[in-house]
Amino acid sequence: MLWLIVAISAYFILAFVNLTDKYLLKGSIPNPKVFTFYVGVLGISCLAIIPFVKFYIPGIEQIIFSLLAGTFFICALFWLYKALRLFEVSRVLPAIGGLVPLFTFGLIYIFSFGKGKLSFSEGIAFLLLVCGSVFINFKKEKLFNLKSLKISIIAAFLFSLSFILTKYVYLSQPFWNGFIWMRIGGFLTAIIFLLFMPEIKEEIFKRRVSFKKKTIGLFLSNQVAGTGAFILQNWAIALVPLAYVAIINALQGFQYAFLFIFTVFLSLKFPKILKEEISKKIIFQKIVAIFLIGTGLAVLIL
Repeated sequence: MLWLIVAISAYFILAFVNLTDKYLLKGSIPNPKVFTFYVGVLGISCLAIIPFVKFYIPGIEQIIFSLLAGTFFICALFWLYKALRLFEVSRVLPAIGGLVPLFTFGLIYIFSFGKGKLSFSEGIAFLLLVCGSVFINFKKEKLFNLKSLKISIIAAFLFSLSFILTKYVYLSQPFWNGFIWMRIGGFLTAIIFLLFMPEIKEEIFKRRVSFKKKTIGLFLSNQVAGTGAFILQNWAIALVPLAYVAIINALQGFQYAFLFIFTVFLSLKFPKILKEEISKKIIFQKIVAIFLIGTGLAVLIL
């Protein structure tokens, strides 16, 4: 099950990336639109690999699918960054983590006219993974907030569309060719952000001196790590059948488990930089969630 190892490896790296994103959004780069612009623009750096891979111009339908996959992904990132900026992680991640695989499963079922479905055991594994993903960040006192829920639904739906289109791209194109075309779509979307959102121009062209070398270095190194994780996630999507795209989304519970471990470690080691609330109740909740995720993984493997 190469795809499983690849997907979990991607979520391990993404846990680090999300932690750094949260830090940057709270301080150095607080505007989600600006943050998204930089992420989208840097995606064009994948053009550097063209001399080393088989790159070609596909049919018009595949170009449209590829560009739309990149566009939806960048738009989803914007809503995710906005949610992380405005609300607690415990409000945002359970909603997005639970909704993305559900949206993906439902949309695949509709687009494939009922052919993209899971077996009974795969369905049980899928539900366990989704429940674990939601429960690991669940906080009853922060459960309901209409605005955060609305933003989370938008982000989750856009992520789902991006993942599904990504799979359809890889069904017709070699991995690197599809990957490059999707990053071109993300780049073009970032340029549209620049042209039609005045605050991005203001931040980039008039306030660029406010970015410290430390911030630039941290952002760029984090983007390199994020790109590596994104390539692994895309590779996993390319390896699996269409119906399994929802399961790859559900495996994101591993990312939240890794994120919790990293956050606890950093909050104990560097309490001035990051502080995580730790109690017996919270630890018990995380253990139960990780057990659900582990059980879902075991059912999937066996």
